[in-house]
Order: sequence, then C-alpha cells, then structure tokens
Amino acid sequence: MQFKIQLEEASKRFQYEWIFKNLNLSLVSGDSLAVTGGNGSGKSTLLKCISGSIPLTSGKINYSKENQEIPESNWFSSLSIAAPYMELPEEFTLIELLNFHFKFKNCLSGLSIDQIISILYLDQHSEKQISQYSSGMKQRVKLGIALFSDVDLIFLDEPTSNLDKKGIQWYQDLIEKYRYNRITLICSNEPREYEFCNQKINIEDYK
Repeated sequence: MQFKIQLEEASKRFQYEWIFKNLNLSLVSGDSLAVTGGNGSGKSTLLKCISGSIPLTSGKINYSKENQEIPESNWFSSLSIAAPYMELPEEFTLIELLNFHFKFKNCLSGLSIDQIISILYLDQHSEKQISQYSSGMKQRVKLGIALFSDVDLIFLDEPTSNLDKKGIQWYQDLIEKYRYNRITLICSNEPREYEFCNQKINIEDYK
C-alpha cells in the first residue's frame, strides 16, 4: 500500500530568521531523501517539522496512505526516528526497552526480540541497563528501534554518529536490507550515510 508525504510551500522561521522557505517536496513508498547542509543550517528542524514535532510557520505537510489523508494527530503511528537529540530511557535494560517500545509500534514481520538483539550485536549486554552502554552501543539501539519498527517512514538524523568503522559498515548493511518499500529521510553531511538515496536536497538552497 502506497504511502505519500507532500510538502507545499513549507516554510519555517525562528523569530526573524528563515530556516527554510517555500519547500515543495513529494515522497512515496520506496523513496529515499538525503537532506544536506552545513551544521546549524536547519536539517534537523526540517525533520522535526515533517515528523510533526514542531509546526511550520507557513505552508502545508500532508500524509496519505492509499490516497486517504492521515490526520496530523496520527502521524506518529506512521514513523520512527533515530536522532542525536533523542534520549533512551537509561534505567531500562535492552530487553525491557524493546518490549516497551514494541507495545506501541509493531515489530517488522518475522523478527523476534531475541533476533533484534542478535542483529544489534548486543547478546552479551541485553540484561544491562542502557546507562551502562557506550555511545556506540546506544546508537545501534536507536537505529535498530527505528529500522525494525513496522512503519511507513524512517527518519534518521546523523545515523553513524558515535559509530566506529565496523559500526558504519553495520549501518550500511542494515539500511540496505530494511529500507525497502518505505520512505527514508536522512539528515547528514556524510555521503556514506546517504549514498543509497534516490533524492537529495540542500536545505541551504531554501533560505
């Protein structure tokens, strides 16, 4: 079933500074978009607007599935996000966190909690509290939760932050396998994070 996001003249301003203006964009299931631009240029702000976390100043964003519009109050059920500014509940163990998360979002068909833990290479750490994890381990958990949720939209902001060379290869393999038939949006300045994307915009072109 085809999912679609449509942006019409989307614009966001903080006080007197335009973060982006008059952005028109259309994405459907299977599309992958890279949003590039310098640090502080507004990539994360655009992601937050498209996900419904913060409102536009002007313009319109529309979600639809099979040509049926989805109310903004229900957007959250269609998407998953992994981003540096999103915190994991550190008092949970990994097993507790995954069980908690997948009460609210369905897991991709055919995957169990144990399989997810194995794919994350965290079998030996599943009973530890998240507070004991390294920054790289936490990043793998964030990416796993985003990619293994059965949603139509995947939003990834700086997806390889805190990952070493082996972790970056793990991300590239994972995104290649699990992004299909969904809309993927990557905010990044690192080509290795978005080289698979079939669309690309520079947020600085919309000032």
